[in-house]
Amino acid sequence: MERTKTREVAFCGLFTALVAVGAFLKIPTPLVPVTMQLFFTTLAGIFLGGKKGALSVVVYLALGLCGFPVFTEGGGPMYVLKPSFGYLVGFAMGAYVTGTMVEKGKKTMGALLWASICGLVVVYVVGAAYYYWICVTVLQMPLSVGPFLVSCFLVPLPGNLVLAVFGAWLGKRLLPLIPA
Repeated sequence: MERTKTREVAFCGLFTALVAVGAFLKIPTPLVPVTMQLFFTTLAGIFLGGKKGALSVVVYLALGLCGFPVFTEGGGPMYVLKPSFGYLVGFAMGAYVTGTMVEKGKKTMGALLWASICGLVVVYVVGAAYYYWICVTVLQMPLSVGPFLVSCFLVPLPGNLVLAVFGAWLGKRLLPLIPA
């Protein structure tokens, strides 16, 4: 029992570190670079399950909000006022959704891909809603629908879909190798 808990804590810490590193691994795209954070948060859900996958991302968020420079543009409590912070919150929720679906479902490629895409949708919905709310209410920056949809959905979506597919594929290959 103690060995299992130690292993779970170690894996949670590993994914917290991977998400932090993923913030600095960027795929350049116009307007908004695609980071590897989504890939690692998806894998956290696949390998750790819903609760522990989300916990690893929440620890990452806590580190960043405490001032550790683990976010793409630093850290600290004022980071919550950045429009992109909603995507970070969405990562935790997406890892939970992906992990819960994987825990309750089959471990087929199709099921893992569906769970990864559902997690991606959660990240986008939470992130875009927060982005809009911060821009309009806090920053008092008017947003028109076209540029909002382009910057929050259309530009990063292809890269993030590739990361979701790759996460599902890697999960399918590695899950059988990890003891229960």
